[in-house]
Amino acid sequence: MTRENITTRDGATLELFTTGPDSGDSGPGVVVVPASMVTASDYTRFAQKLSAALKRPVHTFNRRGRGGSSPQPADYTIDVDIRDLSAVLKHTSSTDVFGHSFGGAVALHAARTLPVERLAVYDPAVSVNHSVKADWTPEYERAAAAGDYDRGLAVLIKGVETGGAFARMPLSMLTLATKLAAGTPMGKQARELMHAGVREIKAVIAADMPAEPFLALPLETLIVVGEKSPAYFGVACGQIHDVLSGSSYTILPGYGHDGVIRAPEKLITELAEFFAG
Repeated sequence: MTRENITTRDGATLELFTTGPDSGDSGPGVVVVPASMVTASDYTRFAQKLSAALKRPVHTFNRRGRGGSSPQPADYTIDVDIRDLSAVLKHTSSTDVFGHSFGGAVALHAARTLPVERLAVYDPAVSVNHSVKADWTPEYERAAAAGDYDRGLAVLIKGVETGGAFARMPLSMLTLATKLAAGTPMGKQARELMHAGVREIKAVIAADMPAEPFLALPLETLIVVGEKSPAYFGVACGQIHDVLSGSSYTILPGYGHDGVIRAPEKLITELAEFFAG
């Protein structure tokens, strides 16, 4: 794996990681757009397995507010991530994109205008006809303003529903669990990213639109939803698939929202076949 920093048009820094063979020998790579509440390093196993299956490089980058990348700007919207993805595509000479969760929302919105030839998404957190709700954000903001980050993080986890059985715990128990996990690597990362994560959820809702504009997506679009993922992912994906006649829609059996991080062979095989054309 190699690491480098690239500079965006507005002068920001993006930390970029490349796994696999040199693109000069194997052709252009696949760019991975990460989810909220995670960093590029969480996709190491996924990138290694996909690169080995494709025999092409896989590029993963830290979106703003993570790792060595610049902070999110005060006027952050999803357009910031779209412009950053454009910079990564140009730098890597890539036209294939994979997006996970919030990264999937970025990829879906971006691929309507950027030169993307093949697009795959897993549980994209895109809002179509108000499919994504966030009525829990005022409670989160009250907890954050009071400095109660244990409760704030618990409200966030419960609100997005992506933590499986963990997210279904009563709020009081979940708050205790986040407090107990505060010293672990996962707990520390969650606290570091929770404010950025909430900004991103608000950005998804602000970018809500009907399904029809997604007709501008590439003909080669693959939509994957985890069988055990929260239902709202499937609601938006179903509407996009209905209007995009060339898209493929599939469900990954036995896995939830963390299916990409866990990188099962079935998902890797399906993605490798898709990106191989």
